[in-house]
Amino acid sequence: MGYFAVIDTETSWDNEVISIGIVVAEEISFQAVDRKYYVIKPTYKSGGMYACALKLNDRDTIICKRKKAVEDILLFLQKYSISSIFAYNAKFDCAHLPELNKFKWYDIMSVAAYKQYNCAIPLDAECCKTGRLKTGYGVESIMRMFCNYKKYFETHNAMQDALDELKIMELLRVDIRIYKSI
Repeated sequence: MGYFAVIDTETSWDNEVISIGIVVAEEISFQAVDRKYYVIKPTYKSGGMYACALKLNDRDTIICKRKKAVEDILLFLQKYSISSIFAYNAKFDCAHLPELNKFKWYDIMSVAAYKQYNCAIPLDAECCKTGRLKTGYGVESIMRMFCNYKKYFETHNAMQDALDELKIMELLRVDIRIYKSI
């Protein structure tokens, strides 16, 4: 059985990583099999737009320096023989984690924002000629389309957001080979 990873990062006001959420999932079922959540010290103390979403007291939270987090993530990915990392707006997360550049990165948005792949996009939604939504294709908007739950809000907690991004992949029901690499 093959596995892939979904990663989300949150950053400080200075554009430094303050947290990393990572979920390992089965390639066929899209079911999560393992996960890790890192809060990066001391950068998390500098704050950021979503610093309030950090879960510092959660028993699963690993608070450590960036170097230690990256070393642990590499071992975690190796444990599952991961070669593919997925992220929503993957260029952002990949740029903030250059230590993971040896992996193949794929953008969830490259499928979720297109009506030919996403059956939850309303028929009357404004789309480009390519089929991509003109607006409203962030994680929050896409989750609201799928769940028909207007009160859903993206938490901007890296762990929860990685789980939500995996959920989008599961709901899309698109083979992972369809996703575009960055």
